[in-house]
Amino acid sequence: MGFCIFVALVLCLAPLLRSTSAALAPLNVLDYGAVGNGKEDDSNAFLRGWDEVCNSTISRTLLIPSERTFLVQPLMFQGPCRARGVSVQIDGNIIAPTQMSKFDNVNTWIQFHYVDGLNVYGSGQIDGQGSVWWRICTQVLSFAFCNGLYFRGLTLINAPSQFISLFASDYSTISNLHISAPGTTRNTDGINISNSKNVMVMDSTIGSGDDCISILPPSSNINITGITCGPGHGISVGSIGKDGEYGEVENVYVTHSTFTSVTSGARIKTWQGGKGFVRKILYQDIKLVNSSDPIVIDQFYCPERNCANKTDAVAVSDISFIGFSGTSSSDVAVDISCSQNLACKNIIVRDISITSGVPNRKVYAEVFNAYGNSYDTNPQVQLLRN
Repeated sequence: MGFCIFVALVLCLAPLLRSTSAALAPLNVLDYGAVGNGKEDDSNAFLRGWDEVCNSTISRTLLIPSERTFLVQPLMFQGPCRARGVSVQIDGNIIAPTQMSKFDNVNTWIQFHYVDGLNVYGSGQIDGQGSVWWRICTQVLSFAFCNGLYFRGLTLINAPSQFISLFASDYSTISNLHISAPGTTRNTDGINISNSKNVMVMDSTIGSGDDCISILPPSSNINITGITCGPGHGISVGSIGKDGEYGEVENVYVTHSTFTSVTSGARIKTWQGGKGFVRKILYQDIKLVNSSDPIVIDQFYCPERNCANKTDAVAVSDISFIGFSGTSSSDVAVDISCSQNLACKNIIVRDISITSGVPNRKVYAEVFNAYGNSYDTNPQVQLLRN
């Protein structure tokens, strides 16, 4: 019930937030010395404009105007701000530098910290100059401790690592984004959500070299809908429990989304030896287009392939996969592999119609130590009875 109230408040308050910040003319970065030719460094102009917006006692908007390209170095937009509900309107293009020395020892290019009620929106593009920074693995954009964030409308391309990190930012909404990186790039998660609750991600297109969206602990009440994902590694819960760590993720809902040419679609991944739980996860109404490993629970997650067997495990329960349809590029369409010592419980697999994307081949399911029920599934899924 509480999460439903949050959704209703999001829909009701968004127009009010926009009208409040629009009451005064935006503060244009050009007025603070930005050039916008894609060659000269506009970082200081951005920060001067931000200082005025953040120190205002009423909500103001910082404008990055259209038809300009702004080169900026790693930036920190620091809060807290005096007024709640400050905005950044990005209609132009923002690009990262191409000199590697500018990113030495920097793990994030653009950061917003401790800015509650932040509203970042526009029709512009953020270009992380991906291949230049792959060695350093700098993420493009980070929101940390930004409760009540609204982030929408932008295009993000060429990430060196993750595109967007959302950390400790409750009651946040991300929507109408276009995120694009080649499927061959490494660790380019589209959106990484961690230590957050009551988050909505909706109506976005994400192509990456890693997870389109990943949910990491501790997180709860995450609602993801209307996502077109691919290429990439699908929408994942985890990984959780590396090096024996404790983690909790619960109440995650992924609905009305499409996976195209992904490697792993709806996936839960935990390490042997981990502790904590993953529970109350729903994937529903998912369309598949030539996607490998469309449904996965993997409690033996080990990308290095040389992990020792351990007895402890993250508890996985109350997981539902409902209404999947389309084609799989792998023979195994459903792979549920649970711990030998702590079985998965109350797994529901229902209304599944997955066929092979390869003519004259069949798909099948592999299940180990998982209790639950399956109904109307192709391939047939044999779960242990609760």
